[in-house]
Amino acid sequence: MEFFCYHRDRPRSLALRYQLLEEHWSYMDGYAAEMIARGPTMAGDGETPTGSVHILDLPDAAAARAFAFDEPGYQAGAYRDVLLRRWRNLLGRTMWDFPGGREDGNRYLVLGLGEGPGADLDLPPGRDELVAYGPLLSDDGTAWLGTAALVRAPDADAARGVLTAGAYAAVEVHDWYFGGRPA
Repeated sequence: MEFFCYHRDRPRSLALRYQLLEEHWSYMDGYAAEMIARGPTMAGDGETPTGSVHILDLPDAAAARAFAFDEPGYQAGAYRDVLLRRWRNLLGRTMWDFPGGREDGNRYLVLGLGEGPGADLDLPPGRDELVAYGPLLSDDGTAWLGTAALVRAPDADAARGVLTAGAYAAVEVHDWYFGGRPA
């Protein structure tokens, strides 16, 4: 089962986040085989983290909750909240298989928070710019709750365009970077 996890930083937690960086990476190293995508969201300055995205293939919802809530930053209070949902990998690949590479162009996390009937349940045109894409689902996988995408785009407005306008209660767009321990 695939899961989307987004830890959002608590205001003024930057020092704590940096203090826990090695613990965070070590924790994530333990999930390397399960990772589909990962990386920080950043403020407009490109240097200040605002959250941490992880998309993983795990055995069940209990394992996903353990992953999300045992994370060192969460345990220490660095995050204000966690969005954890089942997810379906419509691209069938990991971010490391993305043909656009790690650094070419701007990258964004686009979160469409759903209401009403499911939207964007199939891959949109321009899929070559998608790093990861899929619906957010209820724990049992039967109810559509939104859509999450990691996308390369010229700017935030273009990234937002990967989702159908008007089909969501809210759409968030965050600067996103390929994650993982630096080489």
